[in-house]
Amino acid sequence: MSDEKFPIRSICVYCGSQPGRSPDYMEAGRALGRSIAEHGLRLVYGGGTRGIMGAVSSGVMSSGGAVTGIIPEFLMDKEASKHSLSSLTELVVTRDMHERKHRMFEQSDAFVTLPGGIGTLEEIVEIMTWGQLGRHRKPMVFANIGGFWDPMLDLMKHMADEGFIHTAHLVRPLVIDRIEDIVPAILKAGRAAREGDASVLEKM
Repeated sequence: MSDEKFPIRSICVYCGSQPGRSPDYMEAGRALGRSIAEHGLRLVYGGGTRGIMGAVSSGVMSSGGAVTGIIPEFLMDKEASKHSLSSLTELVVTRDMHERKHRMFEQSDAFVTLPGGIGTLEEIVEIMTWGQLGRHRKPMVFANIGGFWDPMLDLMKHMADEGFIHTAHLVRPLVIDRIEDIVPAILKAGRAAREGDASVLEKM
């Protein structure tokens, strides 16, 4: 269970609405969902019930956890079915993608990015941008399943080396390969942020 003195109550997960080619992606989604529930945290995600999104959600619910799905009305039939959406603990239907992303940010204390496509990439990049601009200090994690995010991480290093990521110390997402390590790392990062101990974050 999460400790009451920690600020982490919910975790937002960005991921693909497709399963991807490797079965490891779907299993990672289910395992992360179970871990979120077992730590007494709420899942906040894009509301889809297919692909990796559905795997994360089902992982949480199968372990007795709470799920908040936030989905634009125009995607309800593309990424989910109305019947499956009714099983979520809470469903928020937004007017558009902009409102969806804002609501997801407001309701989340940390962010995890599993494998996904352009939409997944756009979501975590925006969160990193807000971090760089000092809008938040919420933990950010790349779940680097099978090295999926290595090209992205190489690009970020290249941009930093070339002098294009200012205040780079504010854009330090955790890169974690093992699903079971993600939630404990987030709780540790939340504790560090609460205590204002930046040195703990640097050592993680």
